[in-house]
Amino acid sequence: MRPLAISAAVAFSLAAAPFAEAGPDQQQAVDEALNVVREMHNGGNDIAAKARELVRHSRAVLIVPELVKAGFIFGAQGGTGVLLARSGKHKWSDPAFYDLGAGSFGFQIGVEVSKVVLIIMSDKALNAVMENKVKLGAEAGLAVATLGAGAEASTTTNAGADIYVIAESKGLFGGVAIEGGVMSPRHEWDAAYYGRNVSARDIVVRGAVSNPGAGALRRALGEL
Repeated sequence: MRPLAISAAVAFSLAAAPFAEAGPDQQQAVDEALNVVREMHNGGNDIAAKARELVRHSRAVLIVPELVKAGFIFGAQGGTGVLLARSGKHKWSDPAFYDLGAGSFGFQIGVEVSKVVLIIMSDKALNAVMENKVKLGAEAGLAVATLGAGAEASTTTNAGADIYVIAESKGLFGGVAIEGGVMSPRHEWDAAYYGRNVSARDIVVRGAVSNPGAGALRRALGEL
């Protein structure tokens, strides 16, 4: 097999594999999401300020503490995050676990790691996210907008988006192109964290279960 074909095959296997299989356990994912929220709270640039304003008016958030992008010619990106929905003024649900993955094509080399926050603005968008698997963007009937510079033109910020996306790298919040990203629930992580089989809707909408380990994350979101 020629070197280019080998590179493509390796990158394809990255795209097809669930990135989070070798990642942190559930509580560590929650704790790392807490760190992202604290960084957002303390962020001093305009993007962080806008993100805080959007979160205050949001329906839910999906926080991915580590989104890994890797590739040569072909690229792939993915990570595990936590989904929390607003349950009242300054009150948030317990987290449900999600994988976020996306493939890309282009001339690229190396690995990038970003902390990503998806700010979900409506019940329509939240319901779409809680499906077993949803592809962000036009196929799901969702308008995805990116806050900040450095994103592709197709995801530049626009008013009235269903989902806003920000990324944090090296202490600064900026843009990331996530259009076409695939979100899917991690039911086995939910079951392990709550001690029984529950759906994302049971966790973030119905409030059927709770874990005290998520208390600090819920409070931090309420303080944004």
